[in-house]
Amino acid sequence: MSQYSAASAPLRAVSAESKLRFTGNNDFHRELRRRVDAFFVDSGKRPRDCWQMYLKTAVIGLWFAGAYALLVFWASTWWQALPLTLLLAFAVGAIGFNVQHDGGHKAYSDHQWINNAMAMTLDLVGGSSYIWRWKHSVFHHAYVNIQDYDSDVDLGVIARLSPHQPHRFMQRWQHWYIWALYGVMTIRWQLYGDFRDLVAGNIGAQKFPRPQGRSLLTFIAGKLVFLTLAFGIPLFFHSFWVVALFYMVSMAVVGILLSVVFQLAHCVEEAEFVGPPAAGEIDSSWAIHQIESSVDFARRNRFVSWILGGLNFQIEHHLFPRVCHIHYPALSKLVESTCVEFGVRYREHKSFWAGVASHFRWVRRMGQPLGA
Repeated sequence: MSQYSAASAPLRAVSAESKLRFTGNNDFHRELRRRVDAFFVDSGKRPRDCWQMYLKTAVIGLWFAGAYALLVFWASTWWQALPLTLLLAFAVGAIGFNVQHDGGHKAYSDHQWINNAMAMTLDLVGGSSYIWRWKHSVFHHAYVNIQDYDSDVDLGVIARLSPHQPHRFMQRWQHWYIWALYGVMTIRWQLYGDFRDLVAGNIGAQKFPRPQGRSLLTFIAGKLVFLTLAFGIPLFFHSFWVVALFYMVSMAVVGILLSVVFQLAHCVEEAEFVGPPAAGEIDSSWAIHQIESSVDFARRNRFVSWILGGLNFQIEHHLFPRVCHIHYPALSKLVESTCVEFGVRYREHKSFWAGVASHFRWVRRMGQPLGA
């Protein structure tokens, strides 16, 4: 198997709950991988270590550092602080969408130490690269939109995102209040969620090994660095209430941004959802399941593709998570044409806002009483 094909192989979780097998025919996946291999060979491009990605990282890094410095050390009025807070929030989002995401998926470089360094930018902005790897790279990517396996579609009692989840009375209004929940997601993640998962040793219904040694040290050091940047340094120059207020504003923006972008990929009307599998089997191939449960959006919008790190190409990302997102626009043409030949439905929304509207309608539908 070539280095390009290996990049597209599905990740497998190791917990007892994850003995799930895809039993469908793999001819489509084999042919698609062959075409992607040929693309890289014929074009002479590398799937990772792309100069465009290194340049992009430098731009985003300067963006983050500049916004942070101006907000903490220069801004002295609310009308100076507010736009800088928004600028910083979008920089944090750009780090997550681009640098951390590619690093966490080993799509940034062929050198693991570079991937690790890029993945740890998540620790810099308050998350945990270790827990994210299990929650996102393993559980979500291997079992996207499968009930009891993909924790990303399980928000507990507060919202219903899958037709295979129980309905609760308050959820009939979830299409209105869920946006506020998205706003607190990042704050909960930074200050509570990671610690809760670390202590409990599980993410949703899935168990994962608690970090030890260097991984645990990275978790602790990352939280300390984040708390220093978010609260420690700013408190030398501003009052506690000012720091707390602008922290909440910036992280609310980050939470909405991250949530909406990821929800447009899987929690929309066009995506397929699978109930708890009988006998631990899915009657489909892994690749076709990824396509059926994912939806692209705004594929032809270069700005959206740049700022979101190619996450508008979710089908391509799920099929080839270890290929740098710089290549997703080109790969999407190969994927779409192969889908047409094999009779696999390729789903997309033409614009970002079309995806948002579909997500709104899906959340509203899931909030209706069963049988309504």
